[in-house]
Amino acid sequence: MYRRSVRSSTLASILSLSVLSLVGCRPEETVPPPTQAEAPKARFTYPATAMGEVVDDYHGEKIADPYRWLEDLDSPETQAWVAAQNAVTFGYLETIAGRAALRERLTALWNFERYGTPWKEGGRYFWSRNDGLQNQSVIYTARALKDEPRVLLDPNALSADGTVALTGMSVSPNGAMVAYGLAASGSDWQEYRVRDVESGKDREDLLKWIKFSGVAWTKDNKGFFYSRYAEPKEGEALTGQNFDQKLYYHRVGAPQAEDVLIYERPDHPKWGFQGTVTDDGKYLIIEVWEGSAEKNAVFVKELKGKEATTAGGVVEVLKDFDAKYDFIDNSGATLWMFTDKDAPRGKVVAIDLKRPEASAWTVLIPEAAETLRSASSVGGRLLASYLKDAASQVKIFDAKGKALGEVALPGIGSVGGLGGKKSDNETFFSFTSYTTPGTIYRYDVKKNASELFKAPTVLFNPDDYATEQVFYPSKDGTKIPMFLVHRKGLERGGQNPTYLYGYGGFNAAITPAFSVANLMWLEMGGVLAVANLRGGGEYGEAWHKAGTKLNKQNVFDDFIAAAEWLIANKYTSPAKLAISGRSNGGLLVGAAMTQRPELFGVALPGVGVMDMLRFHKFTIGWAWVSDYGSSEDPAEFKALRAYSPLHNLKANTEYPATLVTTADHDDRVVPGHSYKFAAALQAAHKGDRPVMIRIDVKAGHGAGKPTTKQIEEWADIWGFVADNLGMELGGAAKPAPAAEEGAAEGAPAAEQAPASAAAPQ
Repeated sequence: MYRRSVRSSTLASILSLSVLSLVGCRPEETVPPPTQAEAPKARFTYPATAMGEVVDDYHGEKIADPYRWLEDLDSPETQAWVAAQNAVTFGYLETIAGRAALRERLTALWNFERYGTPWKEGGRYFWSRNDGLQNQSVIYTARALKDEPRVLLDPNALSADGTVALTGMSVSPNGAMVAYGLAASGSDWQEYRVRDVESGKDREDLLKWIKFSGVAWTKDNKGFFYSRYAEPKEGEALTGQNFDQKLYYHRVGAPQAEDVLIYERPDHPKWGFQGTVTDDGKYLIIEVWEGSAEKNAVFVKELKGKEATTAGGVVEVLKDFDAKYDFIDNSGATLWMFTDKDAPRGKVVAIDLKRPEASAWTVLIPEAAETLRSASSVGGRLLASYLKDAASQVKIFDAKGKALGEVALPGIGSVGGLGGKKSDNETFFSFTSYTTPGTIYRYDVKKNASELFKAPTVLFNPDDYATEQVFYPSKDGTKIPMFLVHRKGLERGGQNPTYLYGYGGFNAAITPAFSVANLMWLEMGGVLAVANLRGGGEYGEAWHKAGTKLNKQNVFDDFIAAAEWLIANKYTSPAKLAISGRSNGGLLVGAAMTQRPELFGVALPGVGVMDMLRFHKFTIGWAWVSDYGSSEDPAEFKALRAYSPLHNLKANTEYPATLVTTADHDDRVVPGHSYKFAAALQAAHKGDRPVMIRIDVKAGHGAGKPTTKQIEEWADIWGFVADNLGMELGGAAKPAPAAEEGAAEGAPAAEQAPASAAAPQ
């Protein structure tokens, strides 16, 4: 988030208790809830949730939506419901033996020094560092790596509870100023400020109403380009739909009211704009995105004279939205671009601005057997990052595309970083795997050699654990990869507690990564399983498309097949199997548990998209139509209705023990999704298993969540899982026998951001 982008994203750093079988039934088909005499005794008493009489007509089919009122997040009724639900949930969680020990051990594991990948600008180095339990990482700077670094920006000083987070940062070309974005309580809305690097003091600049945008400085260091939305009207909810993003130029020192409108397209209200200034300062590259679709356009404005920072002069170079295009670098009027046009697994091409038609392109890096995810231009080399069966591989090419070998990696895992400029002789990258905490390396481009930069200590012994990759058949025979991590010497008797994670959407590749939360699970004796489902980006655009729109059921079939494979191969059993996913992955869990409730012991849908008929009506939800389709289309409505978690709960059905998680400030996947699903689930469920919702306050979709909140949430999640899978927690707080050098990320391995900031990640 803080380093210079390896390749700019086209989508800009763009998820009364009654019988729910009735949602989706015609009013005359409504089955009344059981009477007091016939209702089974419940282990838990859930808050009463009133039912409204809202009924929508979708292409002739009437669908009831009795919990529509829960979409009004700020109403006194909804807030009272939230408080009542949390009282039940936390009342139960507090009874779980070992929960305090989990929190204690998680705190100990989290308490280690970790670093972000450094980058260089204007003769200075910049990087992030967290001393262990700081709620937010701190930004440091130094003239040389051997110098004592100093604090440039400490977000922890901005709020007592750590809920103000740094969301973006861009350093001016001369290294004298930094534009940085802040968000409160996990919101997607950002405010940008400008800070002098030498003094460490902020200037008067304050830019508001920014979302899904980075910052691109002009070469003269006088200002930068950014994108924003109009200020909401008085009384307008911040969960309203986001349309008509505009590209502006801000001159440092001027009020935002004087910012110059560079480009807008009122005829295309769904278009968004991400500006990038070329390293030579000659061009503004405008990547035009529409929602979370992978296809985009590229427009170019020449930055020449006074016209450089005024409207006009924008040329539509690649305007057909026929493929994905990401700008890498330029050589004069020739652009180097990543694209998947006629290359589903990706390639790099050179495009002459005077002849931008595809027939005139020069292919620098052709499509390969592996999936090309990004490329950067550093020190006269092209460093191309590939995925081979969901693990990283970095190949080296010269400026003309000649293959020069590979960057040696420490093992099978994931690489991040590798940003820089033609003039740089060095770059930095991070390496991580499920049992290797994220470690930072400095890479010498000319020597093709890496050296360790930072590797703090983590209190665990990676040699205690084994990682394997298996390939299992899905329902239609497609082979799906899955990573399995567990203690060495695992016995396969079908009784191992297993945590199965998936995402499967928006071209996001779920690759190996270390996480404190997952380490806690492994220490508890659990098996970690991460399935690389269709809909993701592990095998290119064809793999992605196989899990979208009318093909979305493939994703759920892949996930269910993973569970069946784990059971058939005696890793676990239904009573010992927990499933988890967040955002689009929350949808995945909701669909799986409603389609096969008997297959799982625990379900953990996090910040999920649960109402597939109305998701497009809130904030950036309309942008997800590219992956999901829309209920406004008859054929797509039929597909959405068939798997929408909210609309496929059945009355008097025993569902897995379920902990729905969301946050009251989530303006990506608004919490109304989870509220309605939880109310409906509690109404439909029979049996003693808990079906509850945990609603975080002063938090959002997940980005920037303070360390303290992460520890609290994971202690609750693992406590819930352990209690409902019959696990003993007596040893949860015992320290590991050895230590390992390395850095780590606190978020779970599978919670990696998809390509689009607008996607429900």
